Amino acid sequence: MSHAAMKIENIHEIGINETGQLYLRPEQERFILIWRSATEVHWNNKENFLYSPKPREWSYLDWYKQIVSVVANEYNVNLNVTDKTLWSNIPSNLKENIIETNSGFQRPL
Repeated sequence: MSHAAMKIENIHEIGINETGQLYLRPEQERFILIWRSATEVHWNNKENFLYSPKPREWSYLDWYKQIVSVVANEYNVNLNVTDKTLWSNIPSNLKENIIETNSGFQRPL
């Protein structure tokens, strides 16, 4: 098994849509086959974003972590929040928690 360096993909937008799903829109990468991971993380091919189901037991932060970890495991891509990331319909405490969580993904092991 190769340990190639992870590719970093910046997140263009993080939002909660009108149906209550958390979505992450990468700047360039496409994750069309992510549904095959059977992790409830999906790809919207029309609007180019990853999304979760509407939270039931899990919080939006749990789903953020799930999306980021599935993309890391399945695609070897580290989704990265930047100062240019757009926030759509995200409460400020969730935004702070996502930024805090995201910084943890950047630290070398």
